Amino acid sequence: MMKNNTKYLLIIFLLQFLSTAQAFEKVGATSFQFLKMLTSARAYGLAGSFSSVVNNSEAVFWNPGALTKVSNLDFSVGYLDWFMDAAHYSLSAAYKMDGVGTFGFLALYSTVGPIEETRVEALGFIGDTYNPGLTGRTFTPSASVFGISFARQLTDKFAFGVTAKYAREDLIYASAGELIFDGGLIFNTGFRSIQVSATLINFGPEIKFIEKSYPLPQTLNLGISAYLVSADQYLITDTGDHSLLVTYDMIQPRDYDQQHSMGFEYGFNKMIFLRGGYKFNGDQEDYCFGLGINYQTYRLDYAYSSFGKYLDAVHRITVGLEIR
Repeated sequence: MMKNNTKYLLIIFLLQFLSTAQAFEKVGATSFQFLKMLTSARAYGLAGSFSSVVNNSEAVFWNPGALTKVSNLDFSVGYLDWFMDAAHYSLSAAYKMDGVGTFGFLALYSTVGPIEETRVEALGFIGDTYNPGLTGRTFTPSASVFGISFARQLTDKFAFGVTAKYAREDLIYASAGELIFDGGLIFNTGFRSIQVSATLINFGPEIKFIEKSYPLPQTLNLGISAYLVSADQYLITDTGDHSLLVTYDMIQPRDYDQQHSMGFEYGFNKMIFLRGGYKFNGDQEDYCFGLGINYQTYRLDYAYSSFGKYLDAVHRITVGLEIR
């Protein structure tokens, strides 16, 4: 009885924590924007509506509570081709230890590519050629994140997880680092395939560069997902080898108005997947498409994200391996 009471008290505490998280101050600018640039191709094939769906080691980025869905050992690497030669790389791993819980590891690296250095004292003519200040040297600003996660199943339907990560941004002339926390819940309603989730990502102190301090890009996310059609636990009908998953997330960022994401994933024989989604009230991002292939214990995912009329599209690739 005492053990069950402890579980329910913890559940109530975590739900209260997440429900009051929206009270953080809305601001116009946040620091460490690279924390929002995630590489998960399946997630962005669904327009980011992923917190209740993720079921592998990529949960360390989206919802640490969902790490409990890992059956044994799982790895994932990802690449994001961002704007203006910027690139983001990721690594995630998860290991389930029977009777204890699931442990996760994450690493992110972001770079904007080499930038040519200019200085005022280098301005002037070199012979007949005008030099706009180039010194002949280059520098490469970058950012990195390393973290560990722990998740545990509290009941047969409810799981929670936490992540502690150290993030550092090096702007060459100034740098800053901080310890940051994520928290997540996942709840299997028990009614067909409906699952709900709640996450609080990037919780921590303000980041100071030189004399200015800005808060982290803290985000509260509430999600729900279900299979409309599938071989079992469907909401509408059984279609054998075919499945159709629908996902929805409400996203409350600190530095923007509330956003909503919805995605659909069609699967054939649990091997080939076609995805599509739309982000409502996105800053620039709107519709997304994706493709996934699962073969035995390997998986390959690709996502295309549109950023409107004036920005180029963004591409993501993720490769994963599950050891059962």
